[in-house]
Amino acid sequence: MVSLPKPQVIITHESDLDGLVSGVLLQRLARKLFDVNVPLEAHHYQTWKQRELRENSAWVCDLSFEARLDRPNWLVVDHHATEAVPTSAQLVHDLTKSAGLLCYELCREHELASPELDRLVQFNNVADLFLEEDPDFADANDFASLIKVYGFWNIHSLINGRIEALLDHPLLEVMRVKRKVEDPLGFDWSRQNVQGLGSGVGFVETVVGNNNLIVHQLLEQKATPHSVLVTLYRRTNGIVIASFRSRNGEALKTAEKFQGGGHANAAGATMPKTVRNIPDALIYICKILNPQPIRQGALNSLENAFAALDSKAPGDS
Repeated sequence: MVSLPKPQVIITHESDLDGLVSGVLLQRLARKLFDVNVPLEAHHYQTWKQRELRENSAWVCDLSFEARLDRPNWLVVDHHATEAVPTSAQLVHDLTKSAGLLCYELCREHELASPELDRLVQFNNVADLFLEEDPDFADANDFASLIKVYGFWNIHSLINGRIEALLDHPLLEVMRVKRKVEDPLGFDWSRQNVQGLGSGVGFVETVVGNNNLIVHQLLEQKATPHSVLVTLYRRTNGIVIASFRSRNGEALKTAEKFQGGGHANAAGATMPKTVRNIPDALIYICKILNPQPIRQGALNSLENAFAALDSKAPGDS
């Protein structure tokens, strides 16, 4: 059994269920080991990369291990690909397991396990690794959709940090109905509304349905000529999030051009604060992907086309 440092803070990924599950599990582990309630922080990739590392000791989960995290008394639990090699920090790393499962294995070593957590961690693992052959795949994605639809901290507050409450939560029924009704409609519409942005990247407009599943189907069926597909989401605070998907490892490389990160075929990035809506995000992405100057006439046409999205797809704005 590995001896763990006492953390001043626990930091996790804000964008998905895996970040919620792994972050809460590490909080419980810290409480068991040190009898303290360690504060939990959640970050998107861009805010995380900009955050100063002030603490002498911290636990980080579901965020890629990098050289700046190689610090004494720091623990990193993650499953993203990395080239950094720890010399001072403790790294728990496995590409084949979700961060939630890796954190749960640490909890099990200290007798923090239950049948309810077993089930929830399994759902999370299937959804986060996108194990589409698993019999629980559809249900697992309903759990993951809770965070995508309602937000990390909203769900955390709703269940008061007790992640087991998700297993029979009434909002799951909403996710099931959305999946059965919205996903087929959304896929048919989105298939006809894909725009090329450059460098093999296509923007998928969405109106209803699970964006990840819709994009996965488009890539699997080779319904577009683009090797990377991006969807955009504008949060209530005005921040625009880009989600990149691929089948051959190009998604992460594309996300990194925007200071993002993630997995080889599923990555994300936060747009700069100057980007306040979807049309602005598309213009910004085009400029980054196409570094050659764009003629003024072509740029005006581009801006007009993207501006039309405000009225065409109000659900995205």
